[in-house]
Amino acid sequence: MTNFAARRTMMVDTQVRPSDVTKFPIIDAMLKVQRENFVPAAKREAAYMGENLELGGGRVLLEPRTLAKMLDALDISGAEMVIDIGAAMGYSAAVIAHMAEAVVAVEEDGSMAAEAQDALSDAGIDNVIVHTAALSEGAPQHGPYDVMIVQGGIEHLPLALQNQIKDGGRVACLFMEGALGEVRIGYKREGAISWRMAFNASAPLLPDFRREDVFEF
Repeated sequence: MTNFAARRTMMVDTQVRPSDVTKFPIIDAMLKVQRENFVPAAKREAAYMGENLELGGGRVLLEPRTLAKMLDALDISGAEMVIDIGAAMGYSAAVIAHMAEAVVAVEEDGSMAAEAQDALSDAGIDNVIVHTAALSEGAPQHGPYDVMIVQGGIEHLPLALQNQIKDGGRVACLFMEGALGEVRIGYKREGAISWRMAFNASAPLLPDFRREDVFEF
């Protein structure tokens, strides 16, 4: 029988801590949340590998290092409301739930959203709302949000999502340029978002987050 608890400790000790992630709430959450319960049954054995885990349909569960470093840069506090875009089967939302007051997990794939709901319930996590909708639409009815995080590669952040971030809020996105990408943290001030580069990472592009082609005549 697989010792997932030992794998979880190894994940934190070999993938998260060496990436300069030292904030206790992140380490604690990643040690507590049973990642193997938030992936397809056939992928449980691969749940703790140090790479993006394919979930099907071009979607992935971000590698532990990438998620941990995004959360480290966002520095979520216990009084904040977070929207998790592309929550898939709920792992990222489960981790964030240990740090934030509440999380709205947006997932457009109905079966993955249902799996997320079940896995979160089984884990006893009751401060996450699973919201089924197009990822590019978010969940404006529950916002605005202090923090937004996007679980996948993007070329641009749709205006509908930008508008759901509170003034003074922040967002973490993985911007892809071909096969290479960088996570940037955006800070919203007076309606506009200014970005700063945080670290390099990569993930498949989410379909609705491709750059809109500009035609020039």
